Amino acid sequence: MTVTDHLLSIAEVAERVGVSTHTLRYYEREGLLLRPVGRASSTHRRYTDADVGWLRFLTKLRLTAMPIARIKEYAALARSGDDTEEARLELLLRHRMSVVAQLDEMTKSLAAIDYKIAGYRERTETR
Repeated sequence: MTVTDHLLSIAEVAERVGVSTHTLRYYEREGLLLRPVGRASSTHRRYTDADVGWLRFLTKLRLTAMPIARIKEYAALARSGDDTEEARLELLLRHRMSVVAQLDEMTKSLAAIDYKIAGYRERTETR
């Protein structure tokens, strides 16, 4: 933590990241965070700005259908330091290929939906 970091509650982080507090606790239990979450003297979790940045990236990985097991692998590599940059790069490149394939399938599916919509519009506008 740096002097400029703000300490945030779990509710504040959940709102900033766009996930539930339950999800944040789950990510912590699964070992997806870079370091243990700090605690206030009241034992309430206190997150840093760096934690928020990391969690935002994790949510992007989840939104692109990266499995929790793969995210766990990525997080473990990141915690291991700079010597794992090649392995992290490879993991992200493989995932990127998967996302591109998903986008291609979604684009084809969207085209099929648009085709149906055009047909329905044509038929309903001529009535």
